[in-house]
Amino acid sequence: MDPLAGMDDSSTDDETASQTTEDDPQIPENQPPQPPPAPVPVPVPVPQPAITAATQPREKPHYALRHVLRGHTQSISAVKFSPDGKLLASCGAENVVKIWSPETGEFLRNLTGHTQGLSDISWSSDSAYLASASDDTTIRIWDVDTGLTHKLLKGHTKWVFCLNYNTASTLLVSGGCDGDVRIWNAARGKCLKTLHAHMDYVTAVHFNRDASLIVSCALDGLIRIWNTSDGQCLKTLAEGHDAIWYGPCSFAPYQNTGQHVQFSPNSKYILSTAHDSTIRLWDYQTTRCLKVYKGHVNSKYCISACFSVTGGKWIVAGSEDHKTYIWDLQTREVVQILEGHTDIVVAVATHPTQNMIATGSIDSDLAIRIWVDPGPMPGA
Repeated sequence: MDPLAGMDDSSTDDETASQTTEDDPQIPENQPPQPPPAPVPVPVPVPQPAITAATQPREKPHYALRHVLRGHTQSISAVKFSPDGKLLASCGAENVVKIWSPETGEFLRNLTGHTQGLSDISWSSDSAYLASASDDTTIRIWDVDTGLTHKLLKGHTKWVFCLNYNTASTLLVSGGCDGDVRIWNAARGKCLKTLHAHMDYVTAVHFNRDASLIVSCALDGLIRIWNTSDGQCLKTLAEGHDAIWYGPCSFAPYQNTGQHVQFSPNSKYILSTAHDSTIRLWDYQTTRCLKVYKGHVNSKYCISACFSVTGGKWIVAGSEDHKTYIWDLQTREVVQILEGHTDIVVAVATHPTQNMIATGSIDSDLAIRIWVDPGPMPGA
């Protein structure tokens, strides 16, 4: 079932505008949201107002600290849960990837082979392989069980900053500090296509659900949508206070730099972060900004944001005030703030099936924190 089904398609750039949306995760993706039912009289002496989905209070998350994982000696750049939820991978300015048990907090093994620091990691869908992006200009695909390098991907001319598998794990997409986006055959480790995508560091790349599209963003302030098969640029978005969509591959004036972007689980929306302390949710098909999330601090660092759909519909992001923020996806309200890190939180990840969040920090902290919400699970 589509976890974001029922998301409204109403557009607004007015942060104070009222936005009432259908929030039932059981609505099929191809079925439009239904209006709330008309009030039904209650057969009791004193009639009571009917309760509808629109008037029921939303249950807020109650995440609490479960584990503090220590072992990194330099700033952490990424944390990622495996798709089966059994492992957590982390990387940073060291030359290694670390593998942990999120359930126990136990350190399991290092993946060693890179000669410079790492910026990003991505799991294959079967949780058997992990890809890592390094400043040594290479990508390594690791056999996580053995800890050995399975494939070594060469082609980027400068630091590799970001990467992601497609859902089928047949393809990898990567972005580098040379401005290029590369598409790889994951099984062969060969580059299939190079897109001269941006004029600055590519800071995030992501496939949509069927891998027909790629979204990328860079420090040139642009977010771009690409056709995976032919490499054509389909749309360009410029981040900034007055963020708008431009035509295919047009160059927009430099504004607040984009830094992280991803498709939603249903691939209808794009979540973006920027250095104006703002997270935006875009409707890709209509090219409209649907939601704006604020409250955190983000003006200097590349800080990730992600969806959480296991116990509610949340947006989760780190912050330069050393906190992690959780927003209600629909109402845009900050529903919880996680405190405990002593430095900037740059990395966040959400567990695929449990109400669990991992956060990672830099410099004077160097810890990964695992947060758990004992609240209702999907289908409860």
